[in-house]
Amino acid sequence: MTISEGDVLPGATLLALGGEGPTTVSLGDKMKGRKVVIFGLPGAFTGTCTTAHVPSFMRTREKFAEKGVDEVICITVNDPFVVDAWSKSTGAGAAGITMLADAESAFTSAIGMNFSAPAIGFKDRSLRYAMYVVDGVVKVLHKEENAGTCDISGGESMLEAI
Repeated sequence: MTISEGDVLPGATLLALGGEGPTTVSLGDKMKGRKVVIFGLPGAFTGTCTTAHVPSFMRTREKFAEKGVDEVICITVNDPFVVDAWSKSTGAGAAGITMLADAESAFTSAIGMNFSAPAIGFKDRSLRYAMYVVDGVVKVLHKEENAGTCDISGGESMLEAI
């Protein structure tokens, strides 16, 4: 089942790279009593993800804060080492974007946003989406019809919607 507006997001354990190596991050804790924007994408270091999707949220991060958004979170189906390198490469972490790894695609699959494209090496990756979540409830959900485009799932579109 694909997540919809009005649904409660499942609590998930994601990964980030800390000073001591990979650490677990509770998505439920990040959402509790807070306003967050979560965006998902097919993969770190991939074309549209790197040149359009992440930069759109870097450009709009401060404007989200002005609207009361506590955190902007990027979730990708990669390991935490790759996600950390990508965060540094794009400057996303320095721009205030929380970059999290859904290494086993557990969260992505639980919300029905997974897809596979074996011909290009993608197994259980994430569709491109963005959502505005208040205290764990999805208030706005923008899902791209084509994983190769970043239009309605970009930072500017989500900013306009909230």
